[in-house]
Amino acid sequence: MAGRADSTVLAGARVVLPTGTVENGRVIVEGTRIAGSTSDDTRTVDLSGHWVVPGFVDIHNHGGGGASFATGTAEDVLTGVRTHREHGTTTVVASTVTGEMDFLARQAGMLSELVEQGELAGVHFEGPFISPCRKGAHSEELLRDPDPSEVRKLLDAARGSAKMVTLATELPGGIESVRLLAEHGVIAAVGHTDATYEQTVEAIEAGATVATHLFNAMPPIGHRDPGPVTALLEDERITVELINDGTHLHPAALELAYHHAGAGRVALITDAMDAAGSGDGHYELGPLAVEVKDGVARLVEGGSIAGSTLTLDTAFRRAVTIDRISVDDVVRSISANPARLLGLYDRVGSLDPGKDADLVVLDAGFTVKGVMRRGEWIVEPHLG
Repeated sequence: MAGRADSTVLAGARVVLPTGTVENGRVIVEGTRIAGSTSDDTRTVDLSGHWVVPGFVDIHNHGGGGASFATGTAEDVLTGVRTHREHGTTTVVASTVTGEMDFLARQAGMLSELVEQGELAGVHFEGPFISPCRKGAHSEELLRDPDPSEVRKLLDAARGSAKMVTLATELPGGIESVRLLAEHGVIAAVGHTDATYEQTVEAIEAGATVATHLFNAMPPIGHRDPGPVTALLEDERITVELINDGTHLHPAALELAYHHAGAGRVALITDAMDAAGSGDGHYELGPLAVEVKDGVARLVEGGSIAGSTLTLDTAFRRAVTIDRISVDDVVRSISANPARLLGLYDRVGSLDPGKDADLVVLDAGFTVKGVMRRGEWIVEPHLG
């Protein structure tokens, strides 16, 4: 790992800006920020034939590098964060999984300290307020209805660091909990739900703004029973999470979401668990045993998909090369949109002057060649 350069010009690459891609562009880094001007003694890095894009922002991530955000220590969490940074994710929200309320509160307190230190961008509670009918890789005996007082307990434990809570909003207390979250500026996400179309519309009207891993852990679209997917896709207020790992979604489902929601309402996520960046083997997701084989994580008991082993550089590459989504639209989905959701777009999510110098260098095949975070190379480009 290289240190921070006080002044660096990244020259010659295709640079993806909010206004579009600039050929033979220049990105000027001064200290920790992107700057609009430079001095004569700057270091110039020739990135001809490469892309420079904003650092990726992951709003739904349970761990990586063999370490868990949901159950690990602070040191474990930092291991996972480093793993994802090496793959271009410069902003990470730590997601929990269903557990005992007291344990979740303690874990939230620890994660909030890392948020305060600038290592994490926030905390996402996925469970325990989800449907046993759509529990996925969550422990059914630990699930509970979304009582607003218990939701508030987790928010208090996170000390202002809670960014999102996934709820089955059709359960008793669900709509009241959505309103509570909206009042506190926390994203209410509809997910792991068995809701009808009408119940989902009610949740959106109450303030829900995100669909947790759309299509997964919810009823499919029916022509007489359109279900939650239809309600979430059709409403302009909803951002839809998509896991583009080739396992969670058929490419046609991804295309359907992009077509109906538009690139401005998609957030590409990993839903990663410990095995991301770590290989096949046996792991745990919360209290449940997981086997990873050929890069696919499944519960040992029952075989449900148990998160993913995805990193966002792979999601980016798949989106461009397999799904044929434009680079500009992928950048919106993987950087700008999630940054806006988190309320961080004034700092991250694009290569505008004044923002944090968070960026990713990709080669012509969209493989990561360099990662910079706050002006410091996490992965320094070695070109030629």
